[in-house]
Parts: sequence; structure tokens; C-alpha cells
Amino acid sequence: MNIPVTFLWPQLLWLLVALPLLVLLYVWLLRRRKQAAVRFASLAIVREAMGKGPGWRRHVPPVLLLLAIATMLLAAARPMASIVLPSQEQTIILAMDVSGSMRAEDVQPNRLVASQNAAKAFLAELPRHVKVGIVAFAGSAQVVQPITLSREDLVTAIDKFQLQRATAIGSAIVVSLSELFPGQGFDIGAMTYNRNSDPFAPQGRAIDQPRTEPKAFVPVAPGSYSSAAIILLTDGQRTTGVDTAEAAKMAADRGVRVYTVGVGTVDGEVIGFEGWSMRVRLDEDSLKEVARTTQAEYYYAGTADNLKKVYETLSTRLTVEKKETEIAGLLALVASILALFSAGLSVLWFNRIL
Repeated sequence: MNIPVTFLWPQLLWLLVALPLLVLLYVWLLRRRKQAAVRFASLAIVREAMGKGPGWRRHVPPVLLLLAIATMLLAAARPMASIVLPSQEQTIILAMDVSGSMRAEDVQPNRLVASQNAAKAFLAELPRHVKVGIVAFAGSAQVVQPITLSREDLVTAIDKFQLQRATAIGSAIVVSLSELFPGQGFDIGAMTYNRNSDPFAPQGRAIDQPRTEPKAFVPVAPGSYSSAAIILLTDGQRTTGVDTAEAAKMAADRGVRVYTVGVGTVDGEVIGFEGWSMRVRLDEDSLKEVARTTQAEYYYAGTADNLKKVYETLSTRLTVEKKETEIAGLLALVASILALFSAGLSVLWFNRIL
């Protein structure tokens, strides 16, 4: 596997030029030792006194020491590499569709039950330190379980889902953001009905309350907020609430990734309830756009098994990540081990350090 490596102090790599000089010095010392041995009157007497020579073992400690020096010089240049590390994402919001279309049975036993089972399996796989909140949405969106570490409370909230009419995908994203950023004053009503050109502006104040200017919001790079993520599961198209693209832009401006999961069939299925019927279709294009805007990924789950696999993938994706980090400390550890092996073998074989 090819792992690209960069250096914060590449100019220090010039110190590696000293390695060939050390090799030449070692060769010169070996030759000098041989020349000193020639001065004895009889080499046979020397060989008999010394016994069998160390052979290849005499070169092992110096080679290990040379590798230790080379590793330390590389560490001094402060190398950076993209390696897999535990993710810093400590909070996940599950935004789950509970609209009437989730009663469709193209995903067995039906879309709602399949999504509930998959979500509970997902929670079981997450590390215990990861906090989770749950947002349920249909015609509106609401927090059914605030952010918590209690898996039991989360499972209870999932089991209590009740089907409702309509699908407010954008509202689900905004409510999820309000749970992650409770101090930003999201006003879904203003966003939905355009009551105010600035949906985050204060809607009123007491007479004796001093006028304060709202704190200016500064967007960040999409996907840069590494402390939380949103998983949005739906089986239909937006029919009400906040515009989906606008909500996705809000998440992107705050650096929050929104991983979207489409459950059901793209062609849709006709469902009926209390005397009415309608065809429900999966709007993949919108979900893909949400994921693209927020620098996340879209997953299609056409069956219950696929939905479980999607959640398994997300569990891995959200608990480990590739991250560029400095590995100088790791190289320094390797250098120390090599140096210790070099000294240890020298003492073991020759009763001296090198």
C-alpha cells in the first residue's frame, strides 16, 4: 500500500548524506584492524588463540545502529503521513424518516421496521464513548431523543416511532443542526414560510431588554467539523418544510457532514392508508446532492440486508478515519528499538557495546 509522506522540515534530510560517510568509516576501521593483525609474527597462532571468528554476526550490531541513525534523521525532518486513526467524531445525529411511505413492504418486513432494526444494530456497534441523538421527521421534524450516551434510551426512542404524513427532509437537517449547535437560534418557521430574510435573527425582545447585535456567522470549509456528523435516512421526496438544498448548505457552512441513506426503490411503490393511495419514490438525486454539498457520501439500501451493510459501513467510517498526522514520534520509537537491539546483540555476542 502506497502511503504518501511529506516533511515539515525537509531541509534536514540533507543530514542523510552522513550515512554513506559512516559506512566508509566502518569499512576503513575493518581494514585498519586487518592491517594491525598482519603485524603478528604468525597469523596461525592468532587464529588458534581467537578460535572461530564471529563471521557475519560482527556486522549485525553496526548495521542496526546505522539504521537507527537513519531513522532518527528522518524523524528530525518531521514526516507527515495519511494513516488510519480513531475518529474524532464524538457525536452522531440519526435523522430518520417516519413518513407514511415507510410502511411500504418492498423492504422486508417493511421500510420502517427494517430501518429501526438496522439503526439499533448500528448503535450496538458504535464505541460507548460516541454520543448519539435521534431526530424523527415526517411533515415536521423533532428531536425524539436528545444527545446521550445511553444506548437503552436511544433504542427506546427508536421503538416508539409513529408514522405520519408528508416528508420534511430539509427540516430534519436543520433540527439536527440545532441539536448540535443549540446556541445558534435556528428558526425553522422563518425558513419555511420566509417570514424574515434572516432566519437566524431574533424574532422579538422584551421592552426592558437591551438591543444586542446578533453575532455574525462565519462559514467554515465543508466537512471540516470533525466533532459530529449527521446520518439522514429517508425513502421519499421532500413534500414540505425547509428546502433540502438550503438545509444542506447550512450544514456545509458549519462543516458538518450529512451522510444520506436512501431506502426503498427508485421506481417507488403504491401504498394506501385510510382510503387514500399514492406512489412513493426515492429522490436519489437530492440525497446525492446533500452528501456532495457536505463532503459526505450517499448510500442506497434497496433491501433490509443492504441497509444493515450500509450501517456497518457507516459505523466503520465514523469511528476510524484517514488523517494526515506527524509520525516523527513513531520513527523515534523505531530508532530507539533498533539502537537497543544493536547494543544488546553486541553485549550478548561479544561482551562489549559495538
